Amino acid sequence: MSSKIVDIVIPTYRPGDEFQELISRLKKQDYPVRAIYVVNTETGVFPKEFCEENEIKVVHISKSEFDHGGTRDMMMRRSDAEIVVFMTQDAMPANSQLISKLVSGFSEDLTGAVYARQLPKEDCSIIEKYTRKFNYPESSVVKSQEDIQKMGIKTFFCSNVCAAYRRDVYEKMGGFERHTIFNEDMILAGKMVLSGYKIRYEADARVIHSHNYSGRQQFHRNFDLAVSQAEHPEVFDGIKSESEGIRLVKQTAAYLLKIKKPWLIVRLVYQSGCKYLGYKLGYHYKSLPNWLIHICTMNREYWK
Repeated sequence: MSSKIVDIVIPTYRPGDEFQELISRLKKQDYPVRAIYVVNTETGVFPKEFCEENEIKVVHISKSEFDHGGTRDMMMRRSDAEIVVFMTQDAMPANSQLISKLVSGFSEDLTGAVYARQLPKEDCSIIEKYTRKFNYPESSVVKSQEDIQKMGIKTFFCSNVCAAYRRDVYEKMGGFERHTIFNEDMILAGKMVLSGYKIRYEADARVIHSHNYSGRQQFHRNFDLAVSQAEHPEVFDGIKSESEGIRLVKQTAAYLLKIKKPWLIVRLVYQSGCKYLGYKLGYHYKSLPNWLIHICTMNREYWK
């Protein structure tokens, strides 16, 4: 693939030392990054030194203005780069080849998006480490409409923790949803796949990123995830999703037995139950009273 102009977009909220390390690693990439667009939601706590660097362009918005899809779309349209990479402030490039590997993933004309492999942090729990391995395997995969029957909802899987998009395909698809609670990456990826484009998982593009979420946090995340799917039947209707979760639970339980830590299966069952309950309630959110929705969601601003 011939050389393409690449910009990066990073939403931030109270960025700290980790963010400074992220910027430092992005500056050391072996593929040139023209500009880093930062959209920050807390004006009073943003490191001033970044505002003085020419290649870093900072936009401040209020917390109430932030929207998972709309804010990213706004920043996409401020850039005119052929490829735009979206990252989160806690995703750390594992080496200097992250951007070049993402860009090389667009070698096929029909590839609309390329997302990176997420490696666990050092403090990552055993269960979450296995989940990372399940969702981000060692081998790259190209997913297209032909894979839906076999892969189900995983065909649409894409993560803006670190994902690159071709501008022409992005704009043709209408971009990220302007108002969405969550899951803007999979909604767009699903539209791309259903329109005949391909999504590439690039295992050689690696970032370090993981969370040790509690069962309660898993419940809230899966509630919002299911709401996003229920609000977009044009993408998700008729696509198998729960079978993938069941497969993850079974494989994780087998792994815990293999490494002789069967007591962790209790935690696995608890966390999986929280995910499932959150997902079920979120998918049927239209039947729920507002007070219950506000208890279940992790994004109350969305419902105002």
